[in-house]
Formats: sequence, C-alpha cells, structure tokens
Amino acid sequence: MAETVDLLIKNTAEIAAGTAPGGPLRGAALNDPGQIPRGGIAITDGRIVAVGPTAEIENHYRGRETIDASRRAVIPGFVDCHTHTVFGGDRVAEFELRIRGASYMEIMAAGGGIANTVAKTRALSVGDLVDDARPRLDTMLALGSTTIEIKSGYGLDTENELKMLEVIARLDRTHPVDLIPTFLGAHTIPPEFKEDPTGYVDLVVEEMIPAAAGWYSASHFNDAGTPFFIDVFCEDHAFSPAQAARILEAGRAAGMQVKIHVDQFNELGGLVKALELEAVSVDHLEVTGSQGVRQIAASEAVAVLLPAVNFNLGLAQFADGRGLIDGGAAVALATDLNPGSAPCYAMPLIMAIACRYLKLTPAEALNAATINAAHALARGQLVGSLEPGKQADLLILKGSDYRHVPYFLGGNPVAQVIKRGRLQ
Repeated sequence: MAETVDLLIKNTAEIAAGTAPGGPLRGAALNDPGQIPRGGIAITDGRIVAVGPTAEIENHYRGRETIDASRRAVIPGFVDCHTHTVFGGDRVAEFELRIRGASYMEIMAAGGGIANTVAKTRALSVGDLVDDARPRLDTMLALGSTTIEIKSGYGLDTENELKMLEVIARLDRTHPVDLIPTFLGAHTIPPEFKEDPTGYVDLVVEEMIPAAAGWYSASHFNDAGTPFFIDVFCEDHAFSPAQAARILEAGRAAGMQVKIHVDQFNELGGLVKALELEAVSVDHLEVTGSQGVRQIAASEAVAVLLPAVNFNLGLAQFADGRGLIDGGAAVALATDLNPGSAPCYAMPLIMAIACRYLKLTPAEALNAATINAAHALARGQLVGSLEPGKQADLLILKGSDYRHVPYFLGGNPVAQVIKRGRLQ
C-alpha cells in the first residue's frame, strides 16, 4: 500500500539532484548534476522523503497534493552564500562616476563606497531597514534563492552593527527565506577612525565581537542551531593581513566560524592566515595566483566566487574558476548583493556569467550555486541538494533542461519555488 505524503511532484522532464553525501563537490564530481530523467519527489513535513524515477515514486507514495511537472526540470533551491542585503539608500551616483572612468578603489579612497552606505544605514531604524530589505528578499526568492547569507558591516560601530544583526534576525523570523547571519564589523575603517585604524581594530576586537557573540547567544539563530560567522575585508583601504588575522582570531575565540573577503583587488597575503584559521569559505579571489589556488585546493575551505562584482565594475579579469576547479578546490557561487559593487539579485545571472567568463560548465555552475554554496555556510547537510532527509527547498523551472538556467539571459527561469515543502 502506498504511503501518503504531503506533496508529490511527478513526471518532471528531469531532476538535477546534485547529490553530495560526503561534503562539497570537487573535480569531476562537480560536473555531475545528478540527473534523474522523468523524476519524481515525495515530500512530508517540509522534508524530502524520496527522489527517483516517477514510476518508482508513484509505486510507493501518493500525495495529498500532487504537482505534475511535465516538460519541466527540477533543481535544488539556490543558496546565495555571500550577500550584503541589508543596507540604506543606494549608490547610483557612484555607478555613473564609474561609467565616466572612476575606479571602485578611487571612489572608496575619496570617502565614497562602503562609507557612503554606512552613513545612510546608520540614519535608518531597524524597522526602516527591515522594510527596505524585505522586497529584496521577495525578489531573490522569486528568482530561486531559498537560503541567503546576510552580513552586517554597514554600521561600523557597536550600536549600528547590532542594529543590523537585529534586522537580519527579524527578517528571518518573518520571511520564507532562511537567513544565515555574518558579523562584518571589519568591513572598512569608518570615517571617525580614519586617522586611527588600530583604534578601530581594538574596538572591533574588544567591544564589537563580544557584543555580537552575546547577541547571537540570545538569538533564535542560536536556539535553532544556525551557524554564525565572522568576516573581514582584507584589502587596500580596508584591513591588512595582520589586522584581519587579529579580528578573525578574536571572532573564532568567541565561537564564530571564519570567512574572509580576500584577494579582490590585491593579493596581500590574508588568504594564508584565513586557511590556517580553518575558514569555512574564502570569498572573492579575483586576483588569487597559482600558489593561492593550490593552497585553497589543499584545504577544506570553499572558494566562493562573486562574478557580478567584476561584471558590474566593467573589469576584464575574473576569478580563475576553471583553474580552481581543475586544481581540486571546492567552488561556490554567490551574488554579493550590495549597493555598490554588485547590485544583483539573481543567482541565474551569476551562473550565466560564471559559465561565460569563469569557464564553468552548466553542471559546475549549478552545483556551485546550490550544494557547494550550502557547504560554504556549513549547511550542506540540510540544504543544497535533493536527497532524502533534506529540507524540501526546490525549484520547478520553466524549461525542460537545467542548462537553460545559465543559457538563456535576461529572464527568470523559475516557474515555481517550493520552500520547506510549500509552494511560494
């Protein structure tokens, strides 16, 4: 007798399940989408019960609700593992400056860039920032992102960094998307510490990190077992490798897992220390050389590539995605959504850019945007692939082939989003 489940999806053109039971995918495994032709999925209580050929699934299960996905492909929900989704205002004037020839680093050195957004974010309340960010999450969900990391980093003092973390928490409690918080108090040196960067590092280490750790301990994220990360922008006009190491060490000692913005414009040496601190992910890597590629490949860290940044900045050089994969690194993709360098909501667009400029195959791009991105958030055992026991976060595409996601440009390839087993 067939078992009754909450939702049965049947007759798909194909399922690209992205199976990865042993950790993030590397090498040839990253190029395997885990295809199941004419597949079906059984879901109960927000979890996947079974995945397989439709005939087999229908043999064992019947659904209280059934979706006939004929001629449509099904893939896991995207995991956007690096974003700055909470911010005040925009930087459209800087967009025009860059069109006229100003570089991102020149704008930043002149007091624009991150500092511009800091001023606008500080001026807004928790409620204002929630109201601003919620429509962004709506758009990202409609484009297929079902788990999203969000960093603080536009407060740059204790009060406003905690305010940003509270915005992330409130959004997580009230929006269908699952959010993962990251503390990025070390995003840049704020204007009031321009002449005393060491004093700001002291503030981050001695006051802000303990405050952020206390916030997390009292939050629903901690109650739910959601991880909490520390991040730092190791770059010219931001934090040196020595400063970054001190901050990351303090965050790790306070119970946070390590991430780093590194090798975006300059290869300063911050990568080695982050890997020594067992970073869960190392992000950007646009200028990482061959030695750095080998070091990442030899580590457990996921290399998170953010191609919307260089695309948006009009730059010709992108991270060496092909070299990282061929070298054995675990590679993930993310939008880096932010108001300056990457005003991009769409993981399908990220996959499209990655295929064209980072030379990933469609299968590699899909796995990088799902299961490997989940591992970049220490969530690979919960989301990122379509396997029994995992959370039922999946996308029914408009097309019959998962490769249509990066192949077609300018539209939304997602027909239906299912989050925790529920149609959104």
